[in-house]
Amino acid sequence: MKREEDEKDRLVAKTMSGLEGVLERELKACGAKETKILKRAVSFVGDKEVIYRANYSCRTAIAILKPIYHFKAENKEELYDKLYALKWDKYLNIESTFAIDSIVSGDLFSHSLYVSQLCKDALVDNFRDTYNVRPSVNRSQPDIRFTLRIVENECSVLIDSSGDSLYRRGYRVKHGEANLNEVLAAGMILLSGWHGECNFYDPMCGSGTLGIEAAMISQNIPAGFYREKYGFMNWKDFDAELWKKVKTEADDEISESEIEIFSSDIMSMAVDSAKRNAENARLHHDIQFDSIAFQHMEFPEKKGIIFLNPPYGERMPLEDVRNFYKSIGDTMKNRCKGYDVWIISSGKDSTKSIGLRPSSRYTLFNGSIECTFAKFEIFEGKRKEFLSERNA
Repeated sequence: MKREEDEKDRLVAKTMSGLEGVLERELKACGAKETKILKRAVSFVGDKEVIYRANYSCRTAIAILKPIYHFKAENKEELYDKLYALKWDKYLNIESTFAIDSIVSGDLFSHSLYVSQLCKDALVDNFRDTYNVRPSVNRSQPDIRFTLRIVENECSVLIDSSGDSLYRRGYRVKHGEANLNEVLAAGMILLSGWHGECNFYDPMCGSGTLGIEAAMISQNIPAGFYREKYGFMNWKDFDAELWKKVKTEADDEISESEIEIFSSDIMSMAVDSAKRNAENARLHHDIQFDSIAFQHMEFPEKKGIIFLNPPYGERMPLEDVRNFYKSIGDTMKNRCKGYDVWIISSGKDSTKSIGLRPSSRYTLFNGSIECTFAKFEIFEGKRKEFLSERNA
């Protein structure tokens, strides 16, 4: 039985694999109810205010989708007919542009591009038959973006409240060779449990995403603070006053932080990129930058947290990955007394060369690369041994 969704039906927040639990906690903080963890997503119940708040505040969400239509289809003719029957003009104006993304699995419908084209035809034919005009497709910057999801014969149409992916925070102006996605960077920090309790070090900073996300977290700056547009602003029921209320309430929670954040890299060009991005985020006064190798850094004898995103073979080939990771482990053991060190790396072979046993481990994905995200707790005795040898 097909039906259109009402205000209280389940919403879906998309995320990256391994960050579902973090996103669920964020959604609950935004007022979401009846959360349920899915694969790379969390479903929840929420009203319009929760949609606005989740888009603005959730650091690990990629998109917030609202289901608007459920039905079953056994073949392409039935799929077209039922898509044609949807009241598209409830969500889309004639002058609006649109795009359709499709996700398909199963034997009935196996080609996502074909399904997207079929859905586009049904939508356009509906408008042409009703109004004798048709809205236009805009793949890159549509006013309204729809997602058609098909699992076997179960079909759902969802409307995207986010527009551009939420990892596009709006502060990045410079890119490094191997950027961390903003959602992944924030997810790594939140997985560690850090919220600004101690100093933060990012010694292989690349374009500076970890340091900037850490500064935002420590000062409670909303994830969407630098963005100007969201998909829901083009919805027919957009409530500008409610949006202003949500944004103002979140911005009122921004506060100064006493902790120090250090972003450094052996590559001076990377540090320059990180500085540019921090300046664009107006956080360059909150982050200390340096061009130095991790192996040459000195860490104060007080508790802190270190995040390492070393180059790994798939993205930046090394002549001797094993020796490189061994040097990381030696530096950790000899220089990082009392610190927790978190490392993201592709595969267990790299982290084995560190020579320390991780106390926690997660599986994450940096793009299509499966990575291990591991925590190493460095105890005081290791640094004392190093200092004694150096002073002898």
